[in-house]
Amino acid sequence: MYPVVKRFFDVCFAFFALLILSPLLIPIVIGLKLTGEGYVFYLQERIGYRNRPFNIYKFATMLKDSPNMKGGIITTARDPRITPMGGFLRSSKINELPQLLNVLFGTMSFVGPRPVMRKSFEQYPTGVQEVIYNVRPGITGIGSIVFRDEERLITRVRDRGDDTWEYYRTVIYPHKGRVEQWYQAHQSFMVDLKILFLTAWVIIQPGSDLVYRVFPEVPVFSEAGVVQ
Repeated sequence: MYPVVKRFFDVCFAFFALLILSPLLIPIVIGLKLTGEGYVFYLQERIGYRNRPFNIYKFATMLKDSPNMKGGIITTARDPRITPMGGFLRSSKINELPQLLNVLFGTMSFVGPRPVMRKSFEQYPTGVQEVIYNVRPGITGIGSIVFRDEERLITRVRDRGDDTWEYYRTVIYPHKGRVEQWYQAHQSFMVDLKILFLTAWVIIQPGSDLVYRVFPEVPVFSEAGVVQ
């Protein structure tokens, strides 16, 4: 019953969200067309429901050839590949709004594990790979909230002179796996509503630890990679 209710909520909410947000989305489309490299949407293959690949929609915030430039698939704060409008769109998370189309098409949900590229997916432990996308990936999720400041974290790692990809492999992905496994074990419509509220809350209060008070069982992340 829960998957049916969730899908009904996704379709209805995505449709009305696109309708309500159209006065915001249309100026952004025009602004992107007139700045940067003149393209509006960025499509990238990600791993989705039952580990099947799909294309995710985002507003374009980086140069087209960014994956082949210095930095590769890892983005840090003040990344020179980010376009003039891109910094604002990324920091406000507005760049994620085109994923409402993914929700309508059924490749994503509002709440679920964030879809990642295959190279990143392969960094998850085997047990996590087997279960993480037994539900549709989400625009937001418990992992998105716990790692809401991921770009700044990776920037600090880079500035220390450490290997950012190694940090992803040994610290971030193992912890993300634990967090998403928690979601798999506790998912419900009420949990999803709380995650949606927390997503809005951490945009307003980015330093808040409210997530750990609402969900005290969620493994706590520390920059050193220690699970408390």
